[in-house]
Amino acid sequence: MAKAETAPRVPLTRERILNMAIELADARGIGGLTMRGLGEALGVEAMSLYNHVANKAALLNGMVDAVFAEIELPSHSDHWRTAIRKRSVSFYEVLMRHPWVSGLRDSATQPGASTLRHHDRVIGTFRNAGFTVALTAHAFSLVDSYIYGFALQEAALPLATEEQSAEVAEAMMSQLPVAEFPYLAELTVEHVMQPGYQYSNEFAVGLDLVLDSLEAALAMELGAQ
Repeated sequence: MAKAETAPRVPLTRERILNMAIELADARGIGGLTMRGLGEALGVEAMSLYNHVANKAALLNGMVDAVFAEIELPSHSDHWRTAIRKRSVSFYEVLMRHPWVSGLRDSATQPGASTLRHHDRVIGTFRNAGFTVALTAHAFSLVDSYIYGFALQEAALPLATEEQSAEVAEAMMSQLPVAEFPYLAELTVEHVMQPGYQYSNEFAVGLDLVLDSLEAALAMELGAQ
């Protein structure tokens, strides 16, 4: 009787560990990610993971770096505004796929190569356009604060679809004393409750306002030189 063939065991690598950790964090949230659970998902003992990642902090740093690698790098062949806009939209989309990243971005004490490459390219995009070092710092902070803030707010709101937005707005209006909160009622009825409304559509509008302000700041800076 012939022996049943066993499938070759897939080697455990750092890349496999990071990919599975990201998959688990996407499904369970970062609080649901444990080394033991990660090992079980990979079919290995948790101790085996430490041959590839030194500790939990190193795992988290590696996960953040892998996610940064998904973000479109701004092209230096594009106009700075086009490049930063493309990158910002890509960044926002990545954060919506991996919402747990927003809570980890500042905890990476040893950023990886992808993260450093990303930051350097963004800084270079501003500098090559004529932004001073100081204005580059302001611009980088402003753009990323907007992206992270919007992604966090969207994740917290029950407005993912047009139908959900309408349901929440209708429920709120049924209990809202309009005479006491007239402007809130006006915004809800004339904007949120209109056909086709989705909160996510606000992202592009706000991003363009941010970029408008940076374009004006750059023009003032170049005019003063």
